Amino acid sequence: MVDTIKPGSVPISRRDSFNTRDTRTRNLKPFHSGDIKILLLENVSAMAVDILKKAGYQVEFHTKALDKDTLIEKIKDVHAVGLRSKSKLTEEVLSHANKLLTIGCFCIGTNQVDLNYAASRGICVFNSPFSNSRSVAELIIAEVILLARQLGDRSREMHNGVWNKVSKACYEIRGKTLGIIGYGHIGTQLGVLAESLGMHVIWYDILPVMPIGMSRAAGSLDEVLAEADFVSCHVPETPETKNMIGERELALMKPGSYLINASRGTVVDIDALAAALNSGHLAGAAVDVYPSEPLANGPGFESPLRNCPNTLLTPHIGGSTEEAQRMIGIEVATSIVKYINSGASVNAVNFAECDLRAIPSTDLTTVRIVNVHQNVPGVLRQINNILADYNVNKQISDSKGDVAYFMADVTVNDPKEINTIYEQVTAIQENIITRVLF
Repeated sequence: MVDTIKPGSVPISRRDSFNTRDTRTRNLKPFHSGDIKILLLENVSAMAVDILKKAGYQVEFHTKALDKDTLIEKIKDVHAVGLRSKSKLTEEVLSHANKLLTIGCFCIGTNQVDLNYAASRGICVFNSPFSNSRSVAELIIAEVILLARQLGDRSREMHNGVWNKVSKACYEIRGKTLGIIGYGHIGTQLGVLAESLGMHVIWYDILPVMPIGMSRAAGSLDEVLAEADFVSCHVPETPETKNMIGERELALMKPGSYLINASRGTVVDIDALAAALNSGHLAGAAVDVYPSEPLANGPGFESPLRNCPNTLLTPHIGGSTEEAQRMIGIEVATSIVKYINSGASVNAVNFAECDLRAIPSTDLTTVRIVNVHQNVPGVLRQINNILADYNVNKQISDSKGDVAYFMADVTVNDPKEINTIYEQVTAIQENIITRVLF
């Protein structure tokens, strides 16, 4: 708790002091930006590192994930963490995060973070759900062609010194049907690319979606499985999608068809898939994600799919292109900077999305109150009662689940008034975290 407000310091809960004063642009930015510590893991894009350093933050960069004990020790003193898919921010780990304001997932998925617990601690989580869509779609197209021509097996044979020139069960993809399960950003791009190569495209999604090109929506998952020559999965990891492709669904697929999974490792029953490949019911498969994945590069990967016929196994590289990582780095790092500096939660995963327009450059007496509180009746009324004695220029509030988010720009005449507002808001029983930004 900050007891007094001195010129050049602004309080936030969790015992930190920030301030912003940029009389030229009036952008909200921490005055002592070097006090803000960022922990980046898993070799996130150099573009992200550059953006965060240019914001004036202290950036600690690691090329790999950290073990749990090290991560717990590191997270105690940082204001933001950036990670990809291997680091696990569980309730146990996050319970040691005394200063953490935000988490940036430099990837599509966020299942590596306990989102509900993070929200309950006032920690806003961002990701980049669309930046690698093209990279994943291109990988799927490559795998469709590789599977149709059995190129994985031919390449392995050649490396082993075996010349095996065959054409049996090798096909063009022109005229074949691609079935897409999950017609979102990746699925729609994949469909466009497939049609450009002469494929027919059908898809199934639980949400009503506008078809693109000549693609056709199927009435059910079973319809896609029964009709498609190639089936590609693009769904999130949820209880409903766990093992959604199991023994029954594989049996519904056409004999000699192919399955591709670059979504989440829990979507496909790996043992059932291996059985379908070894029996010859499926002509091939390409898998980029697994129920359990190694924490670091190197030997030790085990899977029933190893050595299955015409089976392409890749180490979760669907979005691993220079272009995708650069775009992800820009998007997530920018979200982190905006949230820390101005409170903007647009594109947040576990928070309501709120933002306020910029404060005019000539206005040097307005501060921004940023508050996270439990989503229960009466809290907003308490906050507004506190602000009633001041000139509130604009405000916004919204909620998501058990947590509500509030922002307001308030004009003050005396720095002591900032301290008064801060202490009164943080004294609200349901308060989670409060920040005051200049």
